Amino acid sequence: MSQFTMEGRYIRCSQCQGQMRPIWTSKAVHCPCCHALIKLTRYDVRPPTGMDPKCTLKEKFHNKFKSRNSSSSNFNATSSHHNSVLGGNMTSATKPHPGKRAVLCGVSYKKRKYELKGTVNDVKHMKELLIRTFGFMEENILVLTEEEKNEHRRPTRKNILEAFQWLIRDCKAGDSVVFFFSGHGLRHPESDGDELDGFDESICPVDFTTEGVILDNDINSTIVRPLPEGVTLHAIVDSCHSGTILDLPYVYDITKGQWMDNRPPSGAYKGTNGGLAICLSACADEDLAADTSAVSRKTMSGAMTSSLIKAIREKPGITYKQLLKAMQDVIDEANKSNCLNSPILSRLFRAKMLQEPVLSCSEMISIENRKFEL
Repeated sequence: MSQFTMEGRYIRCSQCQGQMRPIWTSKAVHCPCCHALIKLTRYDVRPPTGMDPKCTLKEKFHNKFKSRNSSSSNFNATSSHHNSVLGGNMTSATKPHPGKRAVLCGVSYKKRKYELKGTVNDVKHMKELLIRTFGFMEENILVLTEEEKNEHRRPTRKNILEAFQWLIRDCKAGDSVVFFFSGHGLRHPESDGDELDGFDESICPVDFTTEGVILDNDINSTIVRPLPEGVTLHAIVDSCHSGTILDLPYVYDITKGQWMDNRPPSGAYKGTNGGLAICLSACADEDLAADTSAVSRKTMSGAMTSSLIKAIREKPGITYKQLLKAMQDVIDEANKSNCLNSPILSRLFRAKMLQEPVLSCSEMISIENRKFEL
């Protein structure tokens, strides 16, 4: 158990000297640098900023993100490069679909001890996959990274929560929406009886040390619960402790080959408003995910993202069960190279990526026969 020192409204981990601000409502927190569990004797009880249910961002927000000028996006300037990477234009079988919408978020935490090198690459590769393989229109893809010059396109807590609202607003039957996140994730002891393991999971925006994390409860209430009938949400989360990051009622046990009940002991409803929510996570809630070059030789990237994209490209029409197995096979193969991105990670993972992809869902779908389609 790591101790901490108090510096104003911040705490400093005595084990690695990493500085952070206590997360609201947390009585303990994992250090984002060394993952030591820190018990707090004083903590910030300020409620999270972000979504006011009476907020009137509506069309102003929609138009703000719909504008695609070159000063606010690095992707337009590199579209020709994307085409060359993919080996040409979209196939005739993959037509643009206006009912598809995506939020792609990559957080690098630049110039910090816990900086990640592959998250922007993950976003670029995922964007290419959505456009070239699944028929997403570029103007319907919202990208949030630290490379964006527009302050509204940076992966802050406020911007991510607003992007969630944009993602599902005015969705109708037949639509498909995607949330992708590549970055850090944390666990927090919870007290409301919603978690079987007693911990909430979270994703870390770029400003999480000052503004707080985004808890699984927040994600569920924002993009899962309101999901209308006929709409499908896919969340792809490449971060540590992400197994049940959407708090979905069912988790697939690969070893047993069956769905496991993940409904909260409190009896709280965590399903949708008739839609279908599916989440692919990098690892179980208690595990860590790797930022590595072992899977993608040319660029640093998240192991989960690289293995997912590789599996989809190599086997068109792949089923969910085949995808899970193919992703794990890719990671197992990468383990043979022992190619993690730092000596610290090599020691931490004992020279291997100790992670398995996790599938969770709002319903117990048939993963043996159902094709993976975004």
